[in-house]
Amino acid sequence: MGVQVRGIIAARGTAVRSLRQVIAPKRLSRRMREEGRPFEPALLIPLLVIVLASVAAFFTPHLQFYRLLGATPALAAAMFSVSGTLGIGLLALIAGFAITAADHNLGQTPGNFTLLAVAASTLTAAYASRVRQNRERTLAEVRSVAETAQRVLLRPLPQHLEDIDVEVLYQAAAAQARIGGDFYEAMQTPYGVRLIIGDVRGKGLPAVEVASVILSTFRVLRMSAPDLPSLAGQMETLMSQYSRDVPGDALERFATIVLVEIPAGEPIARLVNCGHPPPLLLHGGEVREVEPSAPSPPINMADLLGDHYQVDTIPFTIGDRLLLYTDGVSETRNRTGTFYPLAQRVHRWALDPPRQLLEHLHQDLCAYVHGTRDDDLAALVAHRVTPPGREATELDRAVPVQRGHTPSGATESAD
Repeated sequence: MGVQVRGIIAARGTAVRSLRQVIAPKRLSRRMREEGRPFEPALLIPLLVIVLASVAAFFTPHLQFYRLLGATPALAAAMFSVSGTLGIGLLALIAGFAITAADHNLGQTPGNFTLLAVAASTLTAAYASRVRQNRERTLAEVRSVAETAQRVLLRPLPQHLEDIDVEVLYQAAAAQARIGGDFYEAMQTPYGVRLIIGDVRGKGLPAVEVASVILSTFRVLRMSAPDLPSLAGQMETLMSQYSRDVPGDALERFATIVLVEIPAGEPIARLVNCGHPPPLLLHGGEVREVEPSAPSPPINMADLLGDHYQVDTIPFTIGDRLLLYTDGVSETRNRTGTFYPLAQRVHRWALDPPRQLLEHLHQDLCAYVHGTRDDDLAALVAHRVTPPGREATELDRAVPVQRGHTPSGATESAD
């Protein structure tokens, strides 16, 4: 009898020491750091279940709390690696053995069945942990590809282009997504800084595909196209050819865009709006929408709507900001279904620096939206600053230079 008691005490001591070594937060945190993973308090849950079940079984043996030990490997499978899950299962077995021995059930059917259930649960949980890790690796690879695609499609914009500072805000609708159907670009050309922002019809990979085609054509043609109507027309032609070569309904692949050209040395900006929400001009604390004087067709819709591209010229002097955005911003709804009052809200931050303006806008949109946002959003701010080596008054006094040639089918108007 004394030998049996000493064996029970030794088993309990072994279990307690094993539990203490594993659940010590410092030890577990150090192990997580070595594996390159952040320590999370939730990782202690399976260990706490073992401790609580063991304590409850010790003080209330008639309630048989030790049967809860079979749940701990299942909990571990959701958070630990295969080896970690097996370790938790082993601890549960040691605790179950100690409790069964203390209750004099060792070798009897109830105790043996409990230990067998814990062992079976441990093996099953280890397999589940392996499946989870494989899926996590697959997801990590997919996200890596998505991030690479984003760097190619929506690469970081230069913050300074001659006398134009550029800041951008982008967020995909899907919580785990990095890219979507909204796109933007800002590049230096012989004709000044040229910008584009757009929104592809639809969502998901088909929208990303169309966005990549449009952005690629813009990047290639922005240096050779002499003016914005020519640029829009050539983008339309290439997008139409692409749609005809790809199976599916060609008319379903279209995008609304705004093209902007800000020539150096001229206090103006030229815009072609192809069915897109109107940009906002921020001047001296005032905010106004830049509505197109005549409609221009979205890209890949010229066959239905015609190929007339209207150029609007607006004053754009030092200190002015131009806010381009997609309908993911302007069509955000609150719980009553009311659209986000963009111009009214932006008026509060009209004098803020571009980066701070976009941060305020993002925070305000997150507070305004009701439920989950179901559309991508993008916003871009172009801020005219004093060009290097030139006095500010020179640009303010400059007389707008009008080009002598306007392509066929295009007109130019001044606000």
